[in-house]
Amino acid sequence: MSAVANDSRKRSKKRYVAGHNKRWKGSRELEVGMQGILITCNMNERKCTAEAFNLLNEYADQLFGPEKLQDNNGSSSEEEEADEEDVDVALKKEVAQLQASGAKRERRFQALESGANNVIFIKTHNLESDKLVHHILSDLHTTKKKKSRVILRMLPVTGTCKAFQEDMVKYLTTFLEPWFKTPNCGTYQIAFKARNSSHNKRDEIIKSIAGLVGKLNPKNKVDLTNPELTIIVEVIKAVCCLSVVKDYTVYRKYNVQEVVKEDTPKPDVTTVKKSDANAAEQKEEHDADETNKKEEKGEEDGGEEDGDKNGPQDKKEVDKGEGDGE
Repeated sequence: MSAVANDSRKRSKKRYVAGHNKRWKGSRELEVGMQGILITCNMNERKCTAEAFNLLNEYADQLFGPEKLQDNNGSSSEEEEADEEDVDVALKKEVAQLQASGAKRERRFQALESGANNVIFIKTHNLESDKLVHHILSDLHTTKKKKSRVILRMLPVTGTCKAFQEDMVKYLTTFLEPWFKTPNCGTYQIAFKARNSSHNKRDEIIKSIAGLVGKLNPKNKVDLTNPELTIIVEVIKAVCCLSVVKDYTVYRKYNVQEVVKEDTPKPDVTTVKKSDANAAEQKEEHDADETNKKEEKGEEDGGEEDGDKNGPQDKKEVDKGEGDGE
């Protein structure tokens, strides 16, 4: 009886733990309606999260000022000391304030499950994620100072919607207006990637978005080399993460590892053409010299060469004659 009872307790405990973990994970996943930053890494999500918090807080303090933390009940330390004499009144006041707020305090950065391996999502609160990420990459590009080891790319997410083509087009109709609707216009490209999602075809999504941008203003033109703006479309499971960013190619597709590397100078086309022409001229001169030397040598040794050439012919004629004679 005791063994059966122990087994039943173990089974019930496992069910409780599984259900508890499922509820916790679901409440901390990327969902439609969120804003934040998608961060990719290489096989070390925990270290990536720690590096992301350090990097984001460092530059957020510079750009937006230090984070101001406030107690859940919004009270100061002096008010708490005044209420120490009556604990019941303090508890009732705290419960009332919590019920009025409807939620506990939210930090400006919160790590959530993205729904894909090697990708984390940092939810942002009361700050512009695109402005922050651009500021980080701009500083790294200028200073060339490496500040992370496992973070690869940092992509701002300023809008989210359901990851179905109809929902995406409907959402983007208004989402893209600040950048592409008349009188605004610019050159652009579309960077699309889907993870753990097979119901969206890349070419169809890009074509539909390009058509939408063209309707907003016919002056908007595609530029795959050096666009002014890049429309980032990142699909993870059933959530589509969107943003419009600047300097996407300059900052190496927002890769924090590549942006700190020294820029390799591009070869000058004019210089390359001139060097090729010089090499060709030198080759022609060399060939001409070799030809002249051969001709001069031929003139000096002309008799011998003629004799050598005629020798075998005469010999053949002799042999032929001898053969005919026989």
